[in-house]
Amino acid sequence: MQSNRQDADLENWHDFEVESRREIIALLRSIGEKNQLIRMLVHGESDVCVTSILEVDADNNAVILDCSINPEQNQRILGAKGLSYETTLDKIRILFASERVEKCTFQGTPAMKIALPPTLIRLQRREYYRMSTPVSNPVRVVIPLPAEMGGGSTSFPLADISCGGIAILDNKLILGDSIGKNYLDCRIELPEVGTVVTSLQIRNSIDLTLLNNKSNRRLGCQFADMARGALNSVQRYITKLERERNARIAGLG
Repeated sequence: MQSNRQDADLENWHDFEVESRREIIALLRSIGEKNQLIRMLVHGESDVCVTSILEVDADNNAVILDCSINPEQNQRILGAKGLSYETTLDKIRILFASERVEKCTFQGTPAMKIALPPTLIRLQRREYYRMSTPVSNPVRVVIPLPAEMGGGSTSFPLADISCGGIAILDNKLILGDSIGKNYLDCRIELPEVGTVVTSLQIRNSIDLTLLNNKSNRRLGCQFADMARGALNSVQRYITKLERERNARIAGLG
């Protein structure tokens, strides 16, 4: 499930793709020099390995990574046909991938080697910034329900929105709390911007008790298979919300 999420990220964030070899080398070297931890996700596996960059060997188009402390996990990594990586650099999210990993040594100790990625994704904080949506006139998402949940479509109010996903409020507990469950062809009506259609994957679930003692459930959902035009619409709506908030603050001042 984790690897599927990472694959979706790499597809959805192509607008933030870095293709310059020089820039990729510089970013990866900075990650290594700052000892930033990297989450390594093996495609088809549920566990996550934490590694770090030991060296960026530009002459040989290779990146040297630290091994896992778990020998069995190292074997799964070496046998994997696809891996994804996620880290941060100066609060910027960095994503990249490799087809396979090879054994090697670095300064006399076991290590792993991957090919220098031809591209990577660099997400500034603004791209993943969440904005709360209006409470009095809430933005809504219409989610088609599968047959086993009764079919039809149900509308849910949003709590917030980012270019990565939305948080919705499910006060009737219709959707359950199954992490990783996907809902297809969901429609989000963005005021003054238009309707965007996307698949949603539930990433987290929090049960809330409101001031009136009523219960509610907040579901964090990630966009999946979102078209570039739809992503641009979401960004325009976030910018609109930000301008309205700044105008209110200026008015109060």
